[in-house]
Amino acid sequence: EVYFKNLSKQKQKEVMEKNGNNHKLRVCVATCNRADYSKLAPIMFGIKAEPQFFELDVVVLGSHLIDDYGNTYRMIEQDDFDIHTRLHTIVRGEDEAAMVESVGLALVKLPDVLNRLKPDIMIVHGDRFDALALATSAALMNIRILHIEGGEVSGTIDDSIRHAITKLAHYHVCCTRSAEQHLIAMCEDHDRILLAGCPSYDKLLSAKNKDYMSIIRMWLGEDVKTRDYIVALQHPVTTDIKHSIKMFELTLDALISFNKRTLVLFPNVDAGSKEMVRVMRKKGIEHHPNFRAVKHVPFDQFIQLVAHAGCMIGNSSCGVREVGAFGTPVINLGTRQTGRETGENVLHVRDADTQDKILHALQLQFGKQYPCSKIYGDGNAVPRILKFLKSIDLKEPLQKKFCFPPVKDNISQDIDHILETQSALAVDLGGTNLRVAVVSMKGEIVKKYTQLNPKTYEDRLALILKMCVEAASEAVNVNCRILGVGISTGGRVNPREGIVLHSTKLIQEWSSVDLRTPISDALHLPVWVDNDGNCAALAERKFGHGKGIENFVTLITGTGIGGGIVHQHELIHGSSFCAAELGHIVVSLDGPECLCGSQGCIEAYASGIALQREAKKLHDDDLLLVEGMSMKEEEIVSAAHLIQAAKLGNTKAESILRTAGTALGLGVVNILHTVNPSLVILSGVLANHYVNAVKDVINRQALSSVKTVDVVVSNLADPALLGAASLVLDYTTRSIF
Repeated sequence: EVYFKNLSKQKQKEVMEKNGNNHKLRVCVATCNRADYSKLAPIMFGIKAEPQFFELDVVVLGSHLIDDYGNTYRMIEQDDFDIHTRLHTIVRGEDEAAMVESVGLALVKLPDVLNRLKPDIMIVHGDRFDALALATSAALMNIRILHIEGGEVSGTIDDSIRHAITKLAHYHVCCTRSAEQHLIAMCEDHDRILLAGCPSYDKLLSAKNKDYMSIIRMWLGEDVKTRDYIVALQHPVTTDIKHSIKMFELTLDALISFNKRTLVLFPNVDAGSKEMVRVMRKKGIEHHPNFRAVKHVPFDQFIQLVAHAGCMIGNSSCGVREVGAFGTPVINLGTRQTGRETGENVLHVRDADTQDKILHALQLQFGKQYPCSKIYGDGNAVPRILKFLKSIDLKEPLQKKFCFPPVKDNISQDIDHILETQSALAVDLGGTNLRVAVVSMKGEIVKKYTQLNPKTYEDRLALILKMCVEAASEAVNVNCRILGVGISTGGRVNPREGIVLHSTKLIQEWSSVDLRTPISDALHLPVWVDNDGNCAALAERKFGHGKGIENFVTLITGTGIGGGIVHQHELIHGSSFCAAELGHIVVSLDGPECLCGSQGCIEAYASGIALQREAKKLHDDDLLLVEGMSMKEEEIVSAAHLIQAAKLGNTKAESILRTAGTALGLGVVNILHTVNPSLVILSGVLANHYVNAVKDVINRQALSSVKTVDVVVSNLADPALLGAASLVLDYTTRSIF
């Protein structure tokens, strides 16, 4: 609803005028099997809901119409869609020749249907042989084709079919940034590619709110509990049928040995499926007390089953795509999905050549719960696709244009209805304020929200979730796609698990806190967490002076003293995540007491708290104020007053700042002698006051071999938020995982 409220009515009107004032876009959706219908159904519902813009014709063919595969055309009728045409196109035999004959039969029958329907555009999904027949027929009959899920990479003949359909299609809807880049590399027209996400995710992300126990009991029995059963879905690999049948046999043996209730779905209609069914019957799966073997489960019920399963096993694309939205553990067997982008919930068993190997994978994965992954969608795919369809100008030439190399590395498309800005939700947990921002790939803070940081854990977590939900909703309005959540917080953090191990004294009730799980579950987004000093270093690496620098150190000079170390382009965390606690480098054995309990730390000399402490001492002795300064009676003495007094000639204030700068400089010298960076970046509100003092100490105290180090002041306005954002942007947009 939020998305549609913000659509430009004027733009829609212009497109309608281009296509003829009273002309509705006639869309033919052709579905071949239960899998592609789960992706096409949300689009069909969206088209049906806007009769002022679209006319929908539904064509059903392929395994939908075969009893052995569940007669799944019935679920289309149950969804209240009128089926215009049913085409029996499958030649039985379930071998390579039967697949070829099925394509030929479809090519013979489709022209008559398309001549009668005369659609403006045909929507084709995926990489099945039936879809290839659809795309070939439409292309030869000069019908525009919109291909869903092009540009992806997987195993078997599906890869070749998918890319063949891409070359026939006029418009492309892809699910991931990598898929989009693959389409561009395949010379497809940039302006005709929509990065929308997977349409099935529009249903998936609301699935857990429904009653699921009755569905689990219906398919697996009354005595089954959540997270205590397995869903198995394995298909033949058409390029190596014998091996895939052997692997299926080993899988069933492992499942029998594992002794957990298991729902086994029959394989698809590809070559080799008949032999796989024979293996099931040979092992008595249909009559085994631990197994339930079914030909088809309605999609709404299937997603409830996988959402609450202890594990999913097999080689279906559903396991590596949709199941990640729930964090359910997945065991991906063999090569059928090789090349697919996957979340951390997927364990790959590429060479599943022994029962023990598969059994060991089951023991590792069963019952775990992973963070929810949204690699393939964020729940807003259908609105984007409908908007894309409305933008199609039927008066444009039908002939495809290819964009041949060279291809730019980063294609910038200034077309708001085709591509949204890749962005992150950044959260900064400070001692006083809690801030959430939408940050773009270029480091622009698009939206920022600030609230006082609550004192209790419960209130703080509730406020984080509330602010993140509001920011994510607003991101749609400003045309931003949220890739994940990055959190910057004080204290010692385990970034691998997303847990705050120990907090600073400035943030109460913030030790041993798991931030990743509740936020990921609530927002259905991947979540990264790190220490605020490390985040500042990441911000410099991506957006600041550290960009392209192999070895550098960032020092934050604010309320406390923190920092981060980047060595060989990677952030150093240390064996117990305590690396780069730069504020607690000791520069004097008998110096002032630090908040950490030690004495003589840099933070005890140079932090904002330390300067405030010294300013209060001077004020109590009536030695702070000089001519040109005044303070209200109720005004709290701060470090700013000390700096102002020094600027106005207060010698005692000057001496304190000089000592603080010397302490910080000695700490930097220790860092130079330890990790030998080529650059030191001073960040925070006190950086400008310390930079010259630090350079002076380096010249006096450092070894000659490190004196050439550059010391600069950060030019980033908000390193904490930018660093939190870079946690997300660096991970989700890199090409190798």
